[in-house]
Amino acid sequence: MSDDVPDAESDDFSDAVRFPFEHGRLFEPPPEWRRLRESCPVTRAHLPTGDRAWLVTRYEDVRAVLNDPRLSRAAATRPDAPRLGPARPEPDSVMAMDPPDHTRLRRLLAPAFTGRQAERLRPRIARTAGRLLDGMAEMGPPVDLVEYFARPLPIITICELLGVPDEDRESFKEWTDAALTLAPHAAGTVTGARQRLADYLRHLIAQKQRTPADDLLGTLIAARDEDRLRPSELVTVAATLITAGYHTVANSLSNSVLALLRHPEQLGPLRGGDEFPVTAVDELLRWTPGPVSGGTIRVATEEVKVGSTVIRPGEAVIPSTASANRDADAFTDPDTLDLTRAENRHIAFGHGIHRCLGAPLARVELQVAFGALLRRFPALRLAVPEDELTWGTGMIRGVTALPVAW
Repeated sequence: MSDDVPDAESDDFSDAVRFPFEHGRLFEPPPEWRRLRESCPVTRAHLPTGDRAWLVTRYEDVRAVLNDPRLSRAAATRPDAPRLGPARPEPDSVMAMDPPDHTRLRRLLAPAFTGRQAERLRPRIARTAGRLLDGMAEMGPPVDLVEYFARPLPIITICELLGVPDEDRESFKEWTDAALTLAPHAAGTVTGARQRLADYLRHLIAQKQRTPADDLLGTLIAARDEDRLRPSELVTVAATLITAGYHTVANSLSNSVLALLRHPEQLGPLRGGDEFPVTAVDELLRWTPGPVSGGTIRVATEEVKVGSTVIRPGEAVIPSTASANRDADAFTDPDTLDLTRAENRHIAFGHGIHRCLGAPLARVELQVAFGALLRRFPALRLAVPEDELTWGTGMIRGVTALPVAW
């Protein structure tokens, strides 16, 4: 690949990288990130779908892309728009909207995800964590932390918030895992999983209409009845909240526990503490793997200059938050995990109007989970050699199983 700045007037993609990149062992970022940040921070990329996009890798450029209204999420839902995954984004999802529709939905959902609301849920999350840890203790080591703690905690939390019955929660794991695949020929699998989740939610909504409940889904139903939410948006918003509220937190939790166990010199002072530090949570979010792509695809609606590269209307842009969070221009010694890092402007939750709505809740969940786990099992350790661990192949990179002992 040439180190020269790409000529945006050329359609020649012969020097394009193939994206997403393969990760190294455990937490080693793909070496392409550093090379691109240093030599070609806005570069052409071939996607698994056969489409093309501009890949943005430097911290300041990524923030600029995330904050630029000319780079549209809604345009990325059009049938002819470049895609990273096998199925196009859901146009009724708040994550795939531009203002004014995005503003309307964001204002509707925001009161349920404030920092104050997240703190109100802290005791309930702590009780759930305690029950799950009781179950692990009863089974005795070794126990797969992913199956018995990292996945159940966020799915129980988001389902309680929405008002999903206990007996239906297990179904969401299969649906969301399938919906987030990046396999090029899995469009049928993705759309099928989305459809099953949507069908279930329509059935649940009909039930709640007959028997109203004081939960977030009940609030959304009322908003639809007051014409503040379109019927199709109601189902998609609920599905988006379940998928984002479960999958991202589950992977962050399991990946972060593995990171803690690999850094005993930093973990030692945190074992048995009254409260796990928020600064440590933020550093784990910055340092551990997140979305494989590192950012959601956007499409230019008019000419945009990113760094020294001109993006033309209709061209796709992928802002890599994963690369940005390892940028030496933004973070001192970025490849080192430092749980005491004070200056940490990470963008694991995104930036701009599409910054993760559930960030306050995710932070509380992770803080409670780490603290409860280390208090209950102060001698927690990995029960298998690291080279036996495997990673998932979906849109969000996470360890598939994490056997632990204590």
